[in-house]
Amino acid sequence: MQHIIDRFISYVTIDTESDPNSETTPSSKKQWDLAHKLVAELKAIGMKEVTIDENAYIMATLPSNVEHEVPVIGFISHFDTTPDFTGANVKPQIIENYDGKDIVLNAEQNIILSPSYFKDLLQYKGQTLITTDGTTLLGADDKAGITEIVTAMEFLIKNPEIKHGKIRVGFTPDEEIGRGAHLFDVEKFGADWAYTMDGSQIGELEYENFNAAGAKITFKGKSVHPGYAKGKMINSMLLASKFISKLPKDEIPEATKGYEGFFHVTGITGSIEESTVSLIIRDHSKKLFKKRKYFLHELISKFNKKYRKQFGDEIAIIEIKDQYYNMKEKVEPVFHIVKIAEKAMKEIGIKPIIKPIRGGTDGCQLSYKGLPCPNIFAGGHNFHGKYEYVPVESMQKAVEVIVKIAELTAEKK
Repeated sequence: MQHIIDRFISYVTIDTESDPNSETTPSSKKQWDLAHKLVAELKAIGMKEVTIDENAYIMATLPSNVEHEVPVIGFISHFDTTPDFTGANVKPQIIENYDGKDIVLNAEQNIILSPSYFKDLLQYKGQTLITTDGTTLLGADDKAGITEIVTAMEFLIKNPEIKHGKIRVGFTPDEEIGRGAHLFDVEKFGADWAYTMDGSQIGELEYENFNAAGAKITFKGKSVHPGYAKGKMINSMLLASKFISKLPKDEIPEATKGYEGFFHVTGITGSIEESTVSLIIRDHSKKLFKKRKYFLHELISKFNKKYRKQFGDEIAIIEIKDQYYNMKEKVEPVFHIVKIAEKAMKEIGIKPIIKPIRGGTDGCQLSYKGLPCPNIFAGGHNFHGKYEYVPVESMQKAVEVIVKIAELTAEKK
């Protein structure tokens, strides 16, 4: 257990926050700090063909130790952390033998991790938890996944009696800003299929995810002295507010679950002359995904029609960009790869939780690039914020799942 704790902490204490405003890959220079450390560590544990390219994509090989032909499988995680909350100066706290009560993350700021609010905590009573100190995120998303992959490879290298085929591992930058798979060389990786270790609670196994798009709507206005503004001023901020009010009130993240899609306003900036609304669009159904995009276009058309005579031009401009699609379409034809992971979990005493991802992983895009890639739990909870934590026992079980998948894939048929 201590080995996993030490490895995990050595990763999360390196700041790797990605930057959505950067055009480079990786988007932040500090991601290189962990990338170089991982390359050195992979070489140190005995992995072969360890490479890192000019964009910080890392790949390595564990050669097969069986003579018969075995599919090449892969395991993938990302090393960046979200820009939603700071990942600088992470100070992990280790809670041994968790008693099921409130955890004081930061006494000075009265930041409490409480099972009365985060009920999942109670299932880890008696286990060892790693939490934040209440001032940063933890980075279990997805440094827990990296910890598990490296530890599993090290275990297989030290225990050659466990039979496995060729295994490829890959670590990516910028997943948190939707670019993790953009420059991933699937042909170079050379796996028949792979698994991202990027899920949450123990047992999660996912092969469905949202179809996703981002939208930016710019509202124009006319600034006139407020004392003489009647019939002349157009306040773009009020237009933006009116637009938001016309979005379906029950189709937002905090009011949906399961397969239910949503619109999510992520940012507003503005002045009288110009305001911008940013939002994301999510739906598991391709049909409903298209319908949501159409709804926004129609809504903006109504704004333009209403104000065209007064403004003299389009008062609202909408731009929608697709981000990723539901991997289900690419995974279902090779569904045995999900069954292998499911069987691996059952054989080591884990009840699989097969459910749709209310989000996305590198595996979504990789599946559409020709590398079918379901998602497996990494163990963490409350990602992207100060209440993030991970049970060490869940990370240990994830390591066992990786090892068992390797074993099952290598069995003679």
